[in-house]
Amino acid sequence: MFDRLQKPFLTVETGEAYQPIRLTYSIAQKDQLLPLLEGLQCVKKNTTANSWTWYWQDECDDIHFESVDSFRKNPDRPLRLGTFTLREDKLYLNLPSFKRGCLAVPFFHRIISQDIAQIQIADFINKVFALDERLPHGFSELFKEEELDRILHQRVQDYQHVKELCEQAETAEEAFNILSQYTHSEAKKRLPYAERYVFEITPEQDLEVLFLAFYIYLRGRELVAIKRWFGQTGYSLADAAEETIEQVFGGMGIDFID
Repeated sequence: MFDRLQKPFLTVETGEAYQPIRLTYSIAQKDQLLPLLEGLQCVKKNTTANSWTWYWQDECDDIHFESVDSFRKNPDRPLRLGTFTLREDKLYLNLPSFKRGCLAVPFFHRIISQDIAQIQIADFINKVFALDERLPHGFSELFKEEELDRILHQRVQDYQHVKELCEQAETAEEAFNILSQYTHSEAKKRLPYAERYVFEITPEQDLEVLFLAFYIYLRGRELVAIKRWFGQTGYSLADAAEETIEQVFGGMGIDFID
């Protein structure tokens, strides 16, 4: 506890670590999307063109933040959860924490038809920030498109290579060993500063599984950032995965990032 008091990191109003995340939606029917957004009581138009704020009220009033301890909701001044911006055929939702990203994806999936707009990617930061640390100015400074694409492409390329090796393996045991070595190596790698998660939604997909996979992916990276902040430099994604799976499937405590 004393160590925590000596090394606090920046948190948001609802208690979770400040770790910016940007959700990107591809727009198919802009003429239907805008009236839909502006018809929500929890979304308010900003004075800036093509910009809206998502508030913790009305339609999303029952969203649950387990990490809240001292925050008290004020009906007259609802908490700002995130900000939408519209550019060409993309809708961006900028959020200050992983938990809000995990809550936003299923919430807006229920509201926005896939024929109108669909979640495409999530870009996020793999670190926590000191209270007095200079924060990047805006999300455009945080996320560099070319670098995010390069990291994603390399990950896919590595996976395809391992998949080919597994398919060429002479025995199931050999294929299992190849896959095991790959996952172990990936789990021990240093995480990039910024990273991209790609959503692949198909009509037959189980959405609960999709949203849970997104949570587990982010939860592991949040744990690594926080554990390393407190000096556990050897803590890896493998450790985070084990801890997260135990939390979700062992204790069945499926609470979002606390």
